Amino acid sequence: MDAAKDPNPSCKLHTRLRLWEFADRYIFEPIDGLADLYLSVSRAGGSMNLVEELPPRSPSTNPKVQTVYGVIGVLKLAVGSYFFVVTDRDCVGSYLGHAIFKVTGLKVLRCNDSLNTSFEQKKMESEISELLDAAEKTMGLYFSYDINLTLNSQRLYDVDDEFKSRPLWRQQSRDFCGIATCWNL
Repeated sequence: MDAAKDPNPSCKLHTRLRLWEFADRYIFEPIDGLADLYLSVSRAGGSMNLVEELPPRSPSTNPKVQTVYGVIGVLKLAVGSYFFVVTDRDCVGSYLGHAIFKVTGLKVLRCNDSLNTSFEQKKMESEISELLDAAEKTMGLYFSYDINLTLNSQRLYDVDDEFKSRPLWRQQSRDFCGIATCWNL
């Protein structure tokens, strides 16, 4: 396959992250290679920024730590933001030589300031929480770190070089998403 038709973008997604759950933020630390920046997410509102180091830790700020396998996406609502992270996955096969994974564990990280919400927003938050709890238990989501699964082989072959040169998380199929933004960050 020539370089112009190579479905592999040059920017790779991290396949393993260490999730640090601090009282005021979540921090995603890439652990599958060299990384000099971490993604910091505010628990109060879901704002994101890149930081160069982890916050200082002490016995009183002992964060919960776990390995996650990616951020599926972010759901932004009036009551707050919700980050969907893969906590477990199984390799179930390959497509064009690229590993395909099935999500077997999903966690929703809530990012909202519930102290500053109205009664109506708290009621809506409760209803949304029930739906998100159901989403955490739903199986059947598949993904790849290396190839865009929203395109069939013919469309992947036909897309232009500019599309293929984008990082995987910037590629989206309007047919699949139906809107200008997709689940991927």
